[in-house]
Amino acid sequence: MKQAFNTINVPTNGPGLYEFTGKLAAFLRDKQDGLVTCFIRHTSASLLIQENADPDVQKDLADFFAQLARNGMDCRHTAEGPDDMPSHIRASLTQTSLAIPVRGGKAMLGTWQGLYVFEHRVAPHSREVLLHYLGD
Repeated sequence: MKQAFNTINVPTNGPGLYEFTGKLAAFLRDKQDGLVTCFIRHTSASLLIQENADPDVQKDLADFFAQLARNGMDCRHTAEGPDDMPSHIRASLTQTSLAIPVRGGKAMLGTWQGLYVFEHRVAPHSREVLLHYLGD
């Protein structure tokens, strides 16, 4: 079994979904069959596999989570502002890691699936996503 690691940075500019499917594809280009794990190193952003054909899907998801955990809601943890704890809540309801099968150097995603950083904070950030490939 071979292993490979990489860290990619995904710049964000406020709440929403930021696709990084192309960056993962570039990492896998010289790999064979195996499994890749994507892990985000943050507590106020998360990872999603979601539709990449219609941008309204991404907007509707962001709107739903913004309503579910509203910025400025009454919380004890407000150290970094009114979007701090709501961002942690949104991240806890989604994922911090994804496991994706790899075949012939390609992520085995469905036709309309893309990989996204789901940013929950208002301020711009540079989010780190760690990639770990294990396979042939």
